[in-house]
Amino acid sequence: MPATRPNIVFFFTDDQRFDTIAALGNTVVQTPHMDRLVRSGVAFTQAHIPCGTSGAVCMPSRAMLHSGRTLFHLQGAGESIPEAHTTLGEALRGAGYRTFGVGKWHNGPASYQRSFGAGDDIFFGGMADHWNVPVCPYDPTGRYEYRAAYVESFMTDNAVRYRLCEHVHPGRHSSELIADAGLAFLEQADAAQPFFMYLSFLAPHDPRTMPREFLEHYAPDRLELPPNFAAEHPFDTGALRIRDELLASLPRQPAEVRRHLAEYYGMISHLDANIGRVLAALDARGLTENTLFILAGDNGLALGQHGLMGKQNCYDHSVRVPLVFAGPGLPRGVRSEAFAYLFDIFPTLCELTGTPIPASVEGTSLVPALRCPQEPLRDTLYFAYTDTQRAVKDREFKLIEYVIQGRRTMTQLFCLATDPWERCNLAGDPAHAGTVARLRQELYRWREAWDDEASPWGQTYWQGYGQPS
Repeated sequence: MPATRPNIVFFFTDDQRFDTIAALGNTVVQTPHMDRLVRSGVAFTQAHIPCGTSGAVCMPSRAMLHSGRTLFHLQGAGESIPEAHTTLGEALRGAGYRTFGVGKWHNGPASYQRSFGAGDDIFFGGMADHWNVPVCPYDPTGRYEYRAAYVESFMTDNAVRYRLCEHVHPGRHSSELIADAGLAFLEQADAAQPFFMYLSFLAPHDPRTMPREFLEHYAPDRLELPPNFAAEHPFDTGALRIRDELLASLPRQPAEVRRHLAEYYGMISHLDANIGRVLAALDARGLTENTLFILAGDNGLALGQHGLMGKQNCYDHSVRVPLVFAGPGLPRGVRSEAFAYLFDIFPTLCELTGTPIPASVEGTSLVPALRCPQEPLRDTLYFAYTDTQRAVKDREFKLIEYVIQGRRTMTQLFCLATDPWERCNLAGDPAHAGTVARLRQELYRWREAWDDEASPWGQTYWQGYGQPS
């Protein structure tokens, strides 16, 4: 174990796509504090989630992050983390860290309580009005009795909601609320004990609201539509009528999508400002030099790309996420193209802090890529959405295959090297038949490695998929 273990500050965002940080190439969005983290550390530009087993993709994503487990080795769709699976916070607590969790926790009170010895303003739901978030104060008993009743009444009975949720802070935006809780924790942090502070923001998830000054940073009519904008998705993905897809009219209207983008960027800039407040407090207390920072997001978002609005798909805009590590002993201003998953964060933090990696963890430590950015870690990646979509990606191509109503209905092949926006489907080109066959074999290999076919979603998908041709 290192002689002086670093503190850990983990900024986790909600629905932030991989390409929404200025320092990583987005010339429109304003993110000076995220940029600071990018300049101070290693940015993984090929970080991903495996998609999800629920329309609420963030729920299994968070369960994988905190358990280090792969997608089909979670309980249910990731609603909770079984006691047999040690959580990240649990492992760090066992290694002597003081653990503090604030904000969104979408995996149940029991796993939260195992993970954190302190906390505040905990949100156990999936989404909320950012100005009236029904958060819980930390409960040492772990009961959080009103949580289930709140979820049942959300957005239907405000009187019941406010009666059950006495810890609502009306008029305070979620990003400010979470940053404030983090600042309060830092005020009383004990310098003799290293801490793990997990700040899980609700932004930039919809409903996309923020202080007006941040919205006014972005004029919708000046924003360019993405190159793969489409009025409608050309075929059924199995998730075209899910909640996220109903947030904008069909066919998609360019002006409406630009408005969504302006609101999305405004939320990210406001979120960034609150991250900046936490960074400033760490600077003021002299803690920055011995603090390990992680910035990551739980999933991406389409926002008009491919005619979609949500994240219930295997396109890069939905499965690629931001991931940055910065801190003592790490390279500065470096980018790595290593193939990473969010569930790799768990073993990485264990290795960086000298914490034993629990036997239940399946992720791969990113430390080799932190030390040597040319380290690839993996040759391919696997993605799955419920029982309708499976995909595999290598350094040049991505294959996506769809099973709808019990039969394989569509195959897509994209050359990511020349078509990063995934616009030109090459699956029907005889010149690429060998690539399709090769990547189908990778689908089978990953299916076996992750026990996909034994899962409730995989049983349906693979029965309809049949044998690869």
